Amino acid sequence: MIRVENIYKQFGDVTAVNGVSFKAENGQVTGLLGPNGAGKSTTLRMLYGLVEPDAGAASVDGVYVNDDSIAVQQRIGVLPDTHGLYTRLTAREHIHYFGQLHELDRKTLLETTDHLIELLDMGSIAERRAEGFSQGERMKVCLARALVHQPPNVLLDEPTVGLDVMSTRTVRELIGKLRQENKAVLFSSHLMHEVSSLCDQIVIISAGKVVAQGTPDRIRDLSGQQDLEEAFVTLTERTE
Repeated sequence: MIRVENIYKQFGDVTAVNGVSFKAENGQVTGLLGPNGAGKSTTLRMLYGLVEPDAGAASVDGVYVNDDSIAVQQRIGVLPDTHGLYTRLTAREHIHYFGQLHELDRKTLLETTDHLIELLDMGSIAERRAEGFSQGERMKVCLARALVHQPPNVLLDEPTVGLDVMSTRTVRELIGKLRQENKAVLFSSHLMHEVSSLCDQIVIISAGKVVAQGTPDRIRDLSGQQDLEEAFVTLTERTE
């Protein structure tokens, strides 16, 4: 389980995150929504230890990031908002490299790599170098390396941005499988139909603050709107 407790982050005169609190339960998909600049990516970065909060705390399975960031990183798989790859490594080599960083034994690493290549339909690119990969191919490699150590918690920052229809379907199906495996999945997205079909819980952030959270039905009730996109617009406009 992922828990965020009243975290704050300021960059110069800009308050990026202003007292955000929420939790992402095991076996559920929690959507982190908000307009550009709302604080979503900064919140995720504080969760996986890339940015230190000015106040408040974040924990994963009861381990606080500020107390033991390495232990937290062992329990999370992260797809960040940038998808950098080593251009001279093949897709398979990327997965192996990240598995070795997590100190997987060779047998487990080989089996897990083969499983991820099949799961993400990467057979055609497994032995190709990353240079020249399409956006969808790059995304699949990044997802595979995030999941190679079989983490119980998964953080995905805009996982379907720029993907074609088939790659988007692959990502959505993967999120569904992660839920079935009782993992806590936290992802940010701008796509309301995606959120509506995938999320058990929604957390809406605007201007660095949580303005609403709950099930999709709860979000509709809070806004007085039946359409989830209209509910999102109504709730975020209330903070402006």
